[in-house]
Amino acid sequence: MPTTRKPSSSPSSSSTRPAARGEVAAKQQKIQREQDSKDQQKSAERKSESSTKKTPVQAGARNQPEPPLPGQHLRKPGLEAEMELKPQFMAPGYRGSGKLEGLTALITGGDSGIGRAVAVLFAREGADVAIVHLSVEKEDAAETQRCIEAEGRRCILIAGDVKDPAFCQGAVKKTVKSLGKLDILVNNAAFQEHAESLEDLTEERFDETLRTNVYGYFHMAKAALPHLKKDSCIINTGSVTGLEGSAKLLDYSATKGAIHAFTKSLASNLIDKGIRVNAVAPGPVWTPLNPADSPPEQVKEFGAKTDMKRPAQPEELSPAYVFLASPVCSGYITGVVLPVTGSVGAV
Repeated sequence: MPTTRKPSSSPSSSSTRPAARGEVAAKQQKIQREQDSKDQQKSAERKSESSTKKTPVQAGARNQPEPPLPGQHLRKPGLEAEMELKPQFMAPGYRGSGKLEGLTALITGGDSGIGRAVAVLFAREGADVAIVHLSVEKEDAAETQRCIEAEGRRCILIAGDVKDPAFCQGAVKKTVKSLGKLDILVNNAAFQEHAESLEDLTEERFDETLRTNVYGYFHMAKAALPHLKKDSCIINTGSVTGLEGSAKLLDYSATKGAIHAFTKSLASNLIDKGIRVNAVAPGPVWTPLNPADSPPEQVKEFGAKTDMKRPAQPEELSPAYVFLASPVCSGYITGVVLPVTGSVGAV
């Protein structure tokens, strides 16, 4: 019986497959050519952009100073009174609304920089403030006290070294005795000095950084804790260097990473007491700390590598501290490290 060959029902017969493959390749190559053209155009645009300096970003209530900044090098610890370009800390557009009414805060390193800006806004929100500072920073501390009292609140100044646990105990006792209580502790005092390499970082320098930035926070928190109650809080100043590291701030970055871990751990430890513990991690901020560290040529371009192409001013950081201090704003927030860095993707 003769066999009958069935016609192929497949559209991909051997006679059409090469053509189909050619069509697919042609289509993919067309897509490739289109993308290659776009890539070349974008590359040319990027080269053009990189050849011209980008304009710093101003996204706040008022325009802030931009690089180049004064190439000034200050003697440590760095006095705000001696800075050629004074940091902006008054936040004139910020209106208080009683978020901290009747509370008392103690701020270490509160004489200048971020600490001063935080102290002013705390006072504007209704808090009395104790300022801890080094004895050589009396002029800056007196100016901070004047600004707090101008906001209608009480302020006391306490000179000493946070590396000393006995001093920290005494500072807390003086705050409670003079201002009646303690509700908010802001650990902010810090030491920073750059080093080109690990070999340049002596044990003495490492010890000074560690004992100021980590031991100081530990001593103050331990001294304050017996006086804190439900709804009280501790706010630690961390740093973007503790999130990302810094090649020439090895010891400083290490201490800031430790502060972030200390913040989260202490938050877990105190949560059942209703005491919140959080941190703010600033990027580059125009304070005496940096002109007292970096050489003049680097100070001029301080903050220029952020996405906003400029450093922050202290008044751009202080509202974050108000937010974390106020039970009305952050009663459900503890154990966070809040980045205020002027760049995208800091965490």
